[in-house]
Amino acid sequence: DSITAFKYRETSDTLFIVPNGDPTFLGSDFTHQPAYDFLKNTNKVIALHNALWKENRWGNGWAWNDYNDDYAAERSVMPVYENVASFTNGLTGIEVSPAYFSNKIVHPSPNKENEHYASVQRDIASNTFFISGNDSLRGNVDIPFYTSRDSTLIDILEDTLHKAVYSSNTFHNTDINNWKEFHSQPTDSLLKITMHRSDNFFAEQSLLMVSAKLLGEMNDEKIIDTLLNSDYKDLPQTPHWVDGSGLSHYNLFSPQDFVARLNKMKNAFGMDRLKGILPTGGTGTIKSYYKDAAGYIFVKTGTLSGVVALSGFLYTKKNKLLIFSVLVNNHRTSATNVRKAVEKFIESVRNKN
Repeated sequence: DSITAFKYRETSDTLFIVPNGDPTFLGSDFTHQPAYDFLKNTNKVIALHNALWKENRWGNGWAWNDYNDDYAAERSVMPVYENVASFTNGLTGIEVSPAYFSNKIVHPSPNKENEHYASVQRDIASNTFFISGNDSLRGNVDIPFYTSRDSTLIDILEDTLHKAVYSSNTFHNTDINNWKEFHSQPTDSLLKITMHRSDNFFAEQSLLMVSAKLLGEMNDEKIIDTLLNSDYKDLPQTPHWVDGSGLSHYNLFSPQDFVARLNKMKNAFGMDRLKGILPTGGTGTIKSYYKDAAGYIFVKTGTLSGVVALSGFLYTKKNKLLIFSVLVNNHRTSATNVRKAVEKFIESVRNKN
């Protein structure tokens, strides 16, 4: 019922931690930060070990030139600030959080005639951020930072906690089995945010946390293979599945597969719990849709270039509970036009049943 932030053990002068992939650490959505408080309040040196990390910062099949976009934050063993640098307009100009990145900003010569607002572009292989154009942003801008294995994490932790943090390789994976677990946030609080804003980063880290829990390591390929041969072995069609978020076009799932999973979720967890996690009409990613069906539809959206999906639960006018999945592939119109057409179809189903 709660997320494991890390495993830990203490000696007389050192706090050893093995991060578990928790994406909520210092995240803006979570004002209560027990994991941060625990690390901040210790009077010991913090030794961090990435024993569970067996992955890459990007998922299999991700578009490389999405690296500067907020929906493609890099995955890591211990995310901080949701692995994005947040740029805002401040009193003295453009500011960034975490402040660690303040001295990594480069301002090329402005071109005020051609650009009304500033733009931010990160170097693909470092944490150098180029701010070009004018001297103010149109609005807040979130740019994924370069995780670069341990070094960025260690630097940000030291800058934020104001204490010594170092990378440790002094023990074996088997040593951590009996370590204490430190829990951070209620699980459903993470799941609700993931569903309501279709958060790719939270979804990716969730799959990695499942892998850490079941396999003792964070490895997409291994945990997906494990799930397809256990919890997912009864799917109507065998999917092609490569990541936690669906950012990759390599993922291939059928609508029947989604209906089967939703039905299994309903039976395992109950509708009351699912209603508290999934967005309904007029909220989350469907805030502009299904307003007349608020409280009667609970869904998850999916969008890629040329692809629009919607899967979930629908209570009809006759109070029947339907499980549905709509998948539109290879369209050439706007995603908004497709969503409106799907909305019209779903509303007709609700009214006729």
